[in-house]
Amino acid sequence: MNFSLPQRWQSSRVSPLVFIFLTILINRIGMSILFPILPFLVERFHSDAFTLGLLTSCFAIAQFLATPAIGALSDRYGRRPVMLICVLGSAIAYFMFGWAAALWVLFLSRIIDGMTGGVAATAQAYIADTSKPGERSKNFGLTGVAFGLGFVLGPALGGALSGIDITFPVFFAGSLALCNAILGYFTLPESLSIEKRRSIHLTDLNPMNQVSDLFRNRRIRGFLWATFIFNFAFTGFTSIFVLFLHERLGWGPTAAATIFVFIGVVSTIVQGGLIRKLLPIYGEAKLTVIGFVTLAVGLALVSWLPNHSSWLYPLLYTSQALLALGVGLLLPCLRGLISNRVSDREQGRTIANAQGIQSIAAILGPLWAGWTFDHLSLSAPFWLGSLLVLLGLIFVLINLRQPQSQMTLL
Repeated sequence: MNFSLPQRWQSSRVSPLVFIFLTILINRIGMSILFPILPFLVERFHSDAFTLGLLTSCFAIAQFLATPAIGALSDRYGRRPVMLICVLGSAIAYFMFGWAAALWVLFLSRIIDGMTGGVAATAQAYIADTSKPGERSKNFGLTGVAFGLGFVLGPALGGALSGIDITFPVFFAGSLALCNAILGYFTLPESLSIEKRRSIHLTDLNPMNQVSDLFRNRRIRGFLWATFIFNFAFTGFTSIFVLFLHERLGWGPTAAATIFVFIGVVSTIVQGGLIRKLLPIYGEAKLTVIGFVTLAVGLALVSWLPNHSSWLYPLLYTSQALLALGVGLLLPCLRGLISNRVSDREQGRTIANAQGIQSIAAILGPLWAGWTFDHLSLSAPFWLGSLLVLLGLIFVLINLRQPQSQMTLL
């Protein structure tokens, strides 16, 4: 397959960032469309929380193993071909998920999606290629807007389309991804120039080597630990929250979808406009600290939700507003802090391997949340997650004391 942009499209005036935005949006819709329906899809084969967490984790395991190769390939051959293959792989995986008649097929489809799940990392590398250092956090905010909108549209579509059939939202997500791959083939130019490309070494393909090498960099080590902890707590929350609402409040897919829509609306407001106004005033560092504090408070409030009382809805929506605010601040600011402390030649590898760290968190977070949900209490994943987020804040504060100009590696 020829991945070069057809000659007649090379003069297109459509900004590549439009496709990047749509790609991340569709990717997030596909991921979040599963939130309100996944427990009900899985319960056809198995009903415990740990199995639900394991299904979420298998995607992250595959993504973790494949991400270093995806990052290395994008640094060697460019962002365009890698991104198109990843989008197409997601489309295939969603169709498999919708047609699954056994639990093992659900797992296989999530593994395939994880293996081609380098869309976000490659898209962020594309933004880093085309942005000046001082503009990266603002442009990474574009990915945050897509993330927020995906959180709005995905759960809303999942809840609404599940009324037709519980598998219909999955087929819809697959169709979107397929259309996105076709659009990208005709509109997306390459962002990485030939002189900035680097050779692939076997060590680049070992995910543990890449992660350990990344953690040796003192300029970003604390931010990486904070990234891990943030994603560990947040993926644990998203994997178990619908089941929590079902067990605690008796909510179904449509009712649960309204909460995720609310989270998406708040997150979109933060990353769509508020973050651009706040960054020049407060900077990435202060906003990262604020993000961790609000996320910790939001998770703690979830653990205090009563079964039935006049305080239920005020506490529920306050907790989700704080959680969405924290996520909306952390996503672009943490990426910006990391990106601005590495060289231009390291952008693709660093961002991809940071995605690998997120994948480790996404492997362990749902398993931990499912186990604590089954064996401790329904609220345990949330109050424990709040404490972990505060630990992430400590790592950020330690890293901020490290001078940005220090280039020493341990």
